[in-house]
Amino acid sequence: MNQSVHLITNDAVILGLLMLILAGIFYTSSLDHPFFRRFYRVVPALLLCYFIPALLNWPLGLVSAESSGLYSMATNYLLPASLIFLCLSIDIGGLIKLGSKSIIMFLAGTAGVIIGGPIAFFFAKNVFPGILPVDSGSLWRGMSTVAGSWIGGSANQTAMKEIYQVPDNLFGTMLVVDVIVANIWLGILLYGAGITEKIDRFFKADTSSIDHVKHQIEALHKGREKNPGSGDLILLMATAFVGVGLSHYLADLTMPLMLANKQWLVENRLSALISGFFWIVVYATTFGLLISFTRLRHMEDVGASRWGTVFIYILVTTIGMKMNLGEVFSNPGLFLIGLIWMLTHAAVMIITARIIRAPFFFFAVGSQANIGGAASAPIVASAFSPVLAPVGVIMAVLGYALGTYGAIVCAQIMAEM
Repeated sequence: MNQSVHLITNDAVILGLLMLILAGIFYTSSLDHPFFRRFYRVVPALLLCYFIPALLNWPLGLVSAESSGLYSMATNYLLPASLIFLCLSIDIGGLIKLGSKSIIMFLAGTAGVIIGGPIAFFFAKNVFPGILPVDSGSLWRGMSTVAGSWIGGSANQTAMKEIYQVPDNLFGTMLVVDVIVANIWLGILLYGAGITEKIDRFFKADTSSIDHVKHQIEALHKGREKNPGSGDLILLMATAFVGVGLSHYLADLTMPLMLANKQWLVENRLSALISGFFWIVVYATTFGLLISFTRLRHMEDVGASRWGTVFIYILVTTIGMKMNLGEVFSNPGLFLIGLIWMLTHAAVMIITARIIRAPFFFFAVGSQANIGGAASAPIVASAFSPVLAPVGVIMAVLGYALGTYGAIVCAQIMAEM
């Protein structure tokens, strides 16, 4: 089949397919059949929600993520709505009590990216020369954009492109490294969330702080659930999407101010503030946290976090659909560089987690807050428990703040090699 020709181009049909996949996964995961019980003990349902849609792109060639608007819809509307839903019942005091290990693991992830870049560059320059059709002087500049993305986000990535004058064709090549390796790493973290108890035993982790937050929130709403009526659901959806609309409106008001001061922000390594998506996430999270202090927090009793989780799963399928597994085979050199880089990141985090006895939750969310940012860190956090999704947002925002600084340090090390 010609992979440039896709059988399905209508987003309504693609959304129907994605929902059918979700329904099939959750139906089979709820069955009491011995095969499915054993299967889902090994393979988390969330991981399938990610990888099965990827098969629609490659090798089946049924859909094209590039021409579909579903990912944009999910990130701009469903993600902010899910953040509002999941923040409604959050215990801010409990989040604070999670302690310093969460920040240490996040910073370890940042350090892993900064260290991993030069190591991958060394292999590309000295061990596998010619693995990429660019000279070493251009390669480190291109790799700086990946560092910007993997510590912060797309705004930091674009900032690195401008700072080091990376040519468009090389920038496109590095985007392939970013997308392929980051998506595979997300899949690994989602798998790890399904076997977190085993990993925590390996880390000799103290999970008491996380367990306390989960149990406290669950106890708060235990016995208060009610069967929602139409009015309850309309109020629930209105709260979320008024918040989404307000977040977009405030982001639109904020962006002209940011763009008017773009040069100053770039010079002071604050380019993340130029991203409209950054402000949408910040305002949506703030809105959710603010209404958690009002009577609206009781909307959790009619299933706010469940709706937030549903939106997260839909977002996961659209992210999975974007991943083209075929690029791993067509660009083995790129994949090798990215793999060395990511393995270094993982090694630094594993060593740190063992030393401080950090739970795998902090490992996974700290890593994804670096590598994936605000679009996927809440997904990883909610794979452990929906009530913990805001932790992913908070860490991702920290990544946006540090992204440009960390990427410049990484780039300068490579430039001196």
